[in-house]
Amino acid sequence: MEPDCGEASGWYNERGLATPFFKECTMAHLLVIDDDGDIRHLYAAELEDEGHSVITCGNRSQALEQLRHPVFDLIILDIQLEQESGLELLQQIARESEKTPVILCTAYSCYKEDFSSWLADAYVVKSSNLDELKNEVRRLLAKP
Repeated sequence: MEPDCGEASGWYNERGLATPFFKECTMAHLLVIDDDGDIRHLYAAELEDEGHSVITCGNRSQALEQLRHPVFDLIILDIQLEQESGLELLQQIARESEKTPVILCTAYSCYKEDFSSWLADAYVVKSSNLDELKNEVRRLLAKP
């Protein structure tokens, strides 16, 4: 089934998503991994309003369970997962799902200099304004 991408649909990149020359695609499958339930709820609500399907996970083991089924077009990952390292999870995602883009989303800008964070396709500092995150989601989903 092709995603519903509005007018001029029919020209898709390798993930089946509309290119930026057309109206925004309404059905990318996103995985949000964050230990903060309020953040998970906020991101899911905002990204679903953008037309995406969103699954959320609160820890590494939940995320790994979801990642056994390679259906995600993009992953949003928090660096600090309670007592777990999001950067270690990023390394595992990079090995096992190398074609799936990852956005690191954290409250700490200092991790941007950590070599492990360079495996991510984008780095966004958490904010009450989600415009930067949503722009990165759009940009990465539009990549061929």
